[in-house]
Amino acid sequence: MTKTVNQKAWLLVLPVFAVVAFSAVLPLMTVVNYSVQDTFGNNQFFWNGLGWFQELLDPSSQFGERFFDSLWRNLLFSAIILAIEVPLGIAVALSMPREGRGVAFCLVLMALPLLIPWNVVGTIWQVFARTDIGLLGSLLNRIGIDYNYAGSALAAWVTIVTMDVWHWTSLVALLCYAGLKSIPDAYYQAARIDGASQWAIFRTIQLPKMRRVLLIAVLLRFMDSFMIYTEPFVLTGGGPGNATTFLSIDLVKLALGQFDLGRAAAMSLVYNLIILSVCWVFYTVMTNVDAGNRTVLTESDPADASAAGSLPPATTIPLDRRAA
Repeated sequence: MTKTVNQKAWLLVLPVFAVVAFSAVLPLMTVVNYSVQDTFGNNQFFWNGLGWFQELLDPSSQFGERFFDSLWRNLLFSAIILAIEVPLGIAVALSMPREGRGVAFCLVLMALPLLIPWNVVGTIWQVFARTDIGLLGSLLNRIGIDYNYAGSALAAWVTIVTMDVWHWTSLVALLCYAGLKSIPDAYYQAARIDGASQWAIFRTIQLPKMRRVLLIAVLLRFMDSFMIYTEPFVLTGGGPGNATTFLSIDLVKLALGQFDLGRAAAMSLVYNLIILSVCWVFYTVMTNVDAGNRTVLTESDPADASAAGSLPPATTIPLDRRAA
């Protein structure tokens, strides 16, 4: 019998397409239109072609130098955030209880920083790090550390990084905890029978099972850290000087502060393409590594590459006895 496909279900999707077109496609086309034109006000536009993009990608121009300085600050900030939050989130997830009354308490405690709005986070740390009334700032100065995030670029960077780690490490920890909870007890039982150490269990059981959630965590944290705006803007305003002026802050200053719509539109498009390209590289590399590990596992022991529903026997889990 031939199964009849009901095409009327597409009618239910049309409202979603309409909302996406109104909220995403139309603004994007407006930005593309501004990026190839120039204006002197009074709603009069003049064709400029690719002039803004050429100036933007030219490090010798003032606009290009400004863009690349903000870009390197963004890349450095994202690299620091990923280097701190991913290992710290894994460590927190490993230390959380798997069962008992403490599970609900730990989950609620981990979720609390994620519930605070971004502008409130910036305001909290702005007061917390002040040298006159802030607990952190006054304490550091009392113990002899010259700390002033409004006057020192290093102090501003340390404050912003610490603020972001406090705010978003919980997300990585919760994702890793979900991956750990999905590991069947049979794997741990096999590890105990083989006498594997805790490091061997982490390297051969827990880390491979967390690889997919780690991919999601890395992608989310890279996108959020690379697009960060509210917290550093509220905390430092991009200062001192331009020390914490990331691309998002520089873009807002260019578009709203200087009302240079052409340059701002070109910068926003390149900004968006950079985010998409780096996320694609992250996803491709990590999925290829996962596929390579699956291939090696299938060639070494096909029983271990079976579906998740059929658990392998204890003797098929490849543990490194030298780490025991």
